[in-house]
Amino acid sequence: ALQYTDGRQTYITELDQEAERLYGGIQSNNVDVKTDSLKKLASLSQDVTFAQEFINRNGLKQIFYIVEEGNDTGEILAHTLKAFMELMEHDFVSWETLSAAFIKKIVSYVNMNAMDASVQQLSMSILENMVPSSRVLFELVKKEVTVDRLLTHLQVTNAQLQLKAMALLIALLLAATDAERRVWGGGQHWGTNIIHSSEPLGDEMAHYLYVLQSVSLNLHERRMRTSVDPYSQEQRELLQSLRQSAFESESDAPAGTFSTERRRSLCAKEFRKLGFMNNSNPAEDLRRAPPGLLALDNMVYFSRHTPSAYSRFVLENSSREDKHECPFARSSIQLTLILCEILHVGEPCSETAQAFYPMFFGQDHFFEELFCICIQLVNKTWKEMRATQEDFDKVLQVVREQITRTLSLKPTSLELFKTRVNALNYSEILKLRQTERLHQEETLAVPVLELRERLKPELLELIRQQRLLRLCEGTLFRKISSRRRQDKLWYCRLSPNHKVLHYGDVEEGVHSPPIESLPEKIPVADMKALLVGKECPHTKEKSSGKQNKDVLELAFSIVYDVEEYCLNFVAPTRYEFCLWTDGLNVLLGKEMTSERTQTDLDVLLSMELKLRNLNFCYDFSHAEQ
Repeated sequence: ALQYTDGRQTYITELDQEAERLYGGIQSNNVDVKTDSLKKLASLSQDVTFAQEFINRNGLKQIFYIVEEGNDTGEILAHTLKAFMELMEHDFVSWETLSAAFIKKIVSYVNMNAMDASVQQLSMSILENMVPSSRVLFELVKKEVTVDRLLTHLQVTNAQLQLKAMALLIALLLAATDAERRVWGGGQHWGTNIIHSSEPLGDEMAHYLYVLQSVSLNLHERRMRTSVDPYSQEQRELLQSLRQSAFESESDAPAGTFSTERRRSLCAKEFRKLGFMNNSNPAEDLRRAPPGLLALDNMVYFSRHTPSAYSRFVLENSSREDKHECPFARSSIQLTLILCEILHVGEPCSETAQAFYPMFFGQDHFFEELFCICIQLVNKTWKEMRATQEDFDKVLQVVREQITRTLSLKPTSLELFKTRVNALNYSEILKLRQTERLHQEETLAVPVLELRERLKPELLELIRQQRLLRLCEGTLFRKISSRRRQDKLWYCRLSPNHKVLHYGDVEEGVHSPPIESLPEKIPVADMKALLVGKECPHTKEKSSGKQNKDVLELAFSIVYDVEEYCLNFVAPTRYEFCLWTDGLNVLLGKEMTSERTQTDLDVLLSMELKLRNLNFCYDFSHAEQ
């Protein structure tokens, strides 16, 4: 303990001396000395002890001076901004204390056309951190850096500049009110250029596109969670407009033509033909929330934007006498709920998810347009199934399957989605279900089950070797804090002899650093245990705040050494989480427990069984000849 204390004290003294040297160096008139000092400052500022000492020496004041004076550009300015970012990362100083002159300079770097790309990237990262800090800073950035200006940065070929511009746009979107988000159209047009680019998407950009989609779709949440108001004149008029658009109604004849009772009777009859269950008071059908008023919005949108399709749907079914009529209103209400569930409307944004639908971007009124396609699909599927009212739930279950299967193909436009979902008719769904059922029955036959058990040990060993190979290749991990999604990256990989884990921080853009460049090491022999989810210390530290569910699902820690230190991870994806936790369990001599192990085992068993069946058929036919 004394040795540790003495060593720690020596380390602190050295950092103190280095802080003093660099404080002098960044004030030097010698360009080379100043550049080297700022470069070293940016590197050392990652250390919390050094950062605190440098800030205590009023070092930030000198950094502010370099920026505000505006005499330095290029490399010196880039190192200055990098050092500033690293120092602010430790939360010793509030973002709200920044001077107006400093902020004005940072904004100018983003708005300039001819500016060093690295300076623009760092400036956008600084603004990205400022935006969620306070409403005042959000308003300031929103005013000084227009969305249109940031969108021009998305059109450049520099991928890192695109990424930083998108990160700032996302920060603005997340800090905005729903009303402000609607002015920006939910940001759904922001990703259009990126989607249509020939360059492959990185994980970070995929996450930002997911956030754009999620935030935009969540603008429907308020209507989805709002029940109909029986006293709202506006809502009553919307319901009446549905009836009037569908029928040349006798009930709308001039006053005095019919008695009030007769008029009510005619209205109720027409609402019944529209497919409302409470035809005398159709508002009652919209009491359930979700889908609430969003279902009414969708019906009105369909009637106004595709009037011929609306009239055809209603009249085709209201004139039937064979009990096979498809109820438009009831179907619309249930379909709206299904779409909300499939598209996760009302769910909070994940910190790590990357799943998005390419057809979402660049499409005005995406949710409503998707509804228009799918409500016509309901009618088509209803007829294919020769359904009656008793089959309602069954039909909507098939429609849900048609939609989810088509979405899994990631169509690039709504037009392509429409083509594919309509091609996936009821008979195709039955064929797919039958194929899947036959496959399941085959795998459950007794001889097959016995063969599977014999093959398991060999295939599990194959999976174990694949997991260790993946650990040897290594993975890029991102440091995630409670404040924001971090830019800091680190890499971890297993040595080829499976005896040492190597890890260390890496710069953006480095995808597979050589093992020699990773300074930190953990001998596998020192590893004591693997922790996952809520057991991890880095998730317990944040338990006071609202812990994002998906971060818990991606977190794992290695407990090592006699002191039981922990190396904490947040995997980039669930797939990587499974590979790493499996691989670490193999190193610890334990069973692989991830869901991916079972999936991979099932795939390998299925392939092996098919190959053996093929060989059996070939041998049998050969013997007959």
